[in-house]
Amino acid sequence: MARNKYPEQTLDLILTVSTQMFTEKGYEKTSIQDIIDELGMSKGAIYHHFKSKEDILSAVMEKELGRAEDMFMELIQNTHAPNARQKLISILENIIVDPGIQSNSIDQVLSTQIKNPQFVLGGIRKGVLKDARIISNIMEQGKEDGSISVEYPLECAEIFMLLVNIWINPLLFGRDQEQTLERLKFLQHMMKLLGADIVSEQLIQRITNRHASTGGYTEAE
Repeated sequence: MARNKYPEQTLDLILTVSTQMFTEKGYEKTSIQDIIDELGMSKGAIYHHFKSKEDILSAVMEKELGRAEDMFMELIQNTHAPNARQKLISILENIIVDPGIQSNSIDQVLSTQIKNPQFVLGGIRKGVLKDARIISNIMEQGKEDGSISVEYPLECAEIFMLLVNIWINPLLFGRDQEQTLERLKFLQHMMKLLGADIVSEQLIQRITNRHASTGGYTEAE
């Protein structure tokens, strides 16, 4: 068999087509044979890179998380504000309204894995070990310029990431929009008490809208 001269291009094509099929047809309704047929490749070419549809989904999620991380860093570098608190508010608001690949449809794909323990654990670890440290650095800057007065910046940032990524997520706990909004209001209140008033009304609205657009809410009882 001729050796593939462009394995990275092949891998990228597989992920691009798989993402499109997952969003249009739904992850559960898309078989690996569907992906093979759509690509027009041999089974061997696909299985050279992935052993299963689950492996493809994992790669899609990893790609999306990497892209989101790149956007996060870009916002940190390019967001200018009068003080650290305003900068952090702007970053948080804008990371929610990402107009790129991570559209509502890809969010729906990722939401199918929200009760997958490995997926959830991966999100927790990234939030606490990476994102929280970046946020705490901005909080430290806020302590210096007087816009943030939190006593334990790192621990505060870790709790914030855990609550936003896990506790607030209605899919994990079967909540409706009103119940989710109540928890966002509590988060806003708690962060104010801790000296980090960074949960704006705009952020709350954008988070609730994001969950609504991806079908994250349950029906109110």
